[in-house]
Amino acid sequence: MAATDLNAVRATIETRLKNELGTNAPIVPVVFENVPYTPSAEKSWVYCVTSFGTSQYATLGGVTDSTGKITGVITINIFTPQGQGIGAGLIIGKRIRDLYNRIIVSGVSFDSPIGPESLGFTESEAHFQSQIRVTFDVYEDL
Repeated sequence: MAATDLNAVRATIETRLKNELGTNAPIVPVVFENVPYTPSAEKSWVYCVTSFGTSQYATLGGVTDSTGKITGVITINIFTPQGQGIGAGLIIGKRIRDLYNRIIVSGVSFDSPIGPESLGFTESEAHFQSQIRVTFDVYEDL
């Protein structure tokens, strides 16, 4: 087999988030790394970064008869308008946690989410920021 297509893994992660927040009410804009976006001070929005981290041998073998494990992390920043309190971010955070909490989707195995953790006001002080992090694993058969 060929090595894992990292863009396919990323698409699995991002599609779940886009489908939940982009089609189910209340709609929350989702922004991904390296995509321009100008936020509105009056609306909530989410910023998602998918990072691939360590790789390790899952089984012994050669270049074509072994299994590897790729570990990564999804960092999802939740921005809610100033003055709404922490509850607005927790509502969005619950929706996000439910998307990834200890499930396997298209070969991507998600761990229990961390957060949402309150990070306080952003530099512009127009939004309050919370963050969720989810580690994931992908096993690739070589």
